[in-house]
Amino acid sequence: MNDFKTVTVETDLLILGGGMAACGAAVEAAHWAKKHGLKVTLVDKAAVDRSGAVAMGLSAINQYVGLRDGQNTVKNYVDYVRNDLMGVARDDLVASIARHVDSTVHLFEKWGLPIWKDENGGYVHEGRWQLMINGESYKVVVAEAAKNHLGADNIYERVFIVGPLMDGDQCKGAYGFSVRENAFYVFLAKATLVAMGGAVHVFKPRSLGEGLGRAWYPPWNSGSSAYFTLKAGSEMTCQEVRFIPVRFKDAYGPVGAWFLLFKSRATNAFGGEYMVERRAELDNWKPYGHVKPIPANLRNYLGMLDVMEGKGPIYMRTEEAIQKIADQYKGDDKAYKKKMKELESEAWEDFLDMTISQAILWAASNVQPEDRSSEIAAAEPYFIGSHSGASGAWVSGPEDLAPAEYFWGYENMCTTRGVFAAGDASGASSHKFSSGSHAEGRIAGKSAIRFLVHEQPAMPTIDDAIVEDLKARTLKPLEVFAAHKDFTSQPDINPNYIRPKMFMFRLQKLMDEYAGGVGSQFTTSKYLLERGLELLEMLKEDSAHLAAENPHELMRCWENYHRMYQAEAHIRTILFREETRWPGYYFRADFPKLDQDSWLCFANCRMDPVTESWEMFKRPILPLFPADSDHELLGG
Repeated sequence: MNDFKTVTVETDLLILGGGMAACGAAVEAAHWAKKHGLKVTLVDKAAVDRSGAVAMGLSAINQYVGLRDGQNTVKNYVDYVRNDLMGVARDDLVASIARHVDSTVHLFEKWGLPIWKDENGGYVHEGRWQLMINGESYKVVVAEAAKNHLGADNIYERVFIVGPLMDGDQCKGAYGFSVRENAFYVFLAKATLVAMGGAVHVFKPRSLGEGLGRAWYPPWNSGSSAYFTLKAGSEMTCQEVRFIPVRFKDAYGPVGAWFLLFKSRATNAFGGEYMVERRAELDNWKPYGHVKPIPANLRNYLGMLDVMEGKGPIYMRTEEAIQKIADQYKGDDKAYKKKMKELESEAWEDFLDMTISQAILWAASNVQPEDRSSEIAAAEPYFIGSHSGASGAWVSGPEDLAPAEYFWGYENMCTTRGVFAAGDASGASSHKFSSGSHAEGRIAGKSAIRFLVHEQPAMPTIDDAIVEDLKARTLKPLEVFAAHKDFTSQPDINPNYIRPKMFMFRLQKLMDEYAGGVGSQFTTSKYLLERGLELLEMLKEDSAHLAAENPHELMRCWENYHRMYQAEAHIRTILFREETRWPGYYFRADFPKLDQDSWLCFANCRMDPVTESWEMFKRPILPLFPADSDHELLGG
């Protein structure tokens, strides 16, 4: 489009994203860059203050190891993560984050985040690894530190990154466009750090109609990290591992505080406690069915079995949990009333500081948690490397921890030289949550600066013809709409193009029916997956006809284009892994059992950026600690 100006920005390190990992990378990279006279630039499609998974706030920090107080060891956390992922985790990456995450949490507190304290001045734990916080401004506090370190001139907000600038197998930065003005951006960089989040709305959500867009994970996370690393030619891992959280139904309010802090039970409609009544099912998933805590997917699975037997809805017994705590004060009427009021306040605050829609739904449906149970349900699948999922890029571990097969020079560098990944963008290192993502961002940011100092790459250049070609491809949906919008009286319906929302609906329907979504009870098979790939190929052909009315809708076009590649990586990898390892996240009807002999491994893939042909292969799982080892690691 002739009215779109081209803006070129040169930088040493380019950080893509504005969430917790990107903010961690910004703080650490800017600190070390200053010592070496290097420039760090951050680009976010949103505004950094409220960008990423904790944009609305959070009521708990989910990863705090407690090393200085001897509460836990790094090995404890590594064991927990590996067991929860049914044996499939990179111990070196998990340990690297775990040994540094406490220092990140201490930074949060230093920057002004209120963390709950007990009468002795210690942190109040929600569970073994979780700390309670007053977190409605959590992201604002963390973003302020990142912005102060970078400086306003080095931050570009409301700029959507379309993809990497590639010259053969070399990444020279990224390109994208502003969603606020007519500007096409070219960012030339010696190194690029990817932290653009995971993927939501690849599968059809439970929330439709007026609830469309409601999700547990932020709906603006559209698979841009996966698309970028795939198109940079990077090896990917765990693309079959989607996460299905059980949450309060319809508004997706988290259940962690109710299980861990309030000690609530979940039961079926008949009052049966599926975690007790179906305990024998865990024998089928040994050894992971016998570890504590029971892996999240297996907890999901036991509840799903009740639903499939017609014993739903599943309820969180909130009124029972609150009453049980308050009953300790029954002899003292004044203390009892005070405690009840305090518990009611905490119950509502748990959502008001992170999932406001859940509090609104409670109010709208006459639910008072101290009087009445609330429904919980399994959500649709999400792709995240930071929570209980593991999908992302295959990155190098740290030199002092990683075996030779997992190390290629710089922590968190992808297999594409000079490209780094953190947070949801890096794979096989789940359960880092918000604090661990920030810590991993710090690790990756420092590593990227070390790469620049040691390797001293030259500032890349790009041919003007390549820029013009990328610009034309990027803005094509605007031209398609402008050329054909008058062909019909209703611009949403036109034989010459497809609007991004309709494109998203097609993708979600495909994934729901063929790749094991809510509508198919998370179950799939070889034949369903192969048919899904066939339909996905047709959708990819039709993506050439995406149309956008304005820059905001142009962003929606590219978001859904990115989701399509995350979908393909998922289908191909879930098809490649011929077993069911994560019942409760997905179930392969044709391979219904765990196969430790053949599939205790990483299922990795790589897409050729030019031909878009795919390679699928296994990588070995190499444990960091010998069995029963008491070896320990220290962190800063």
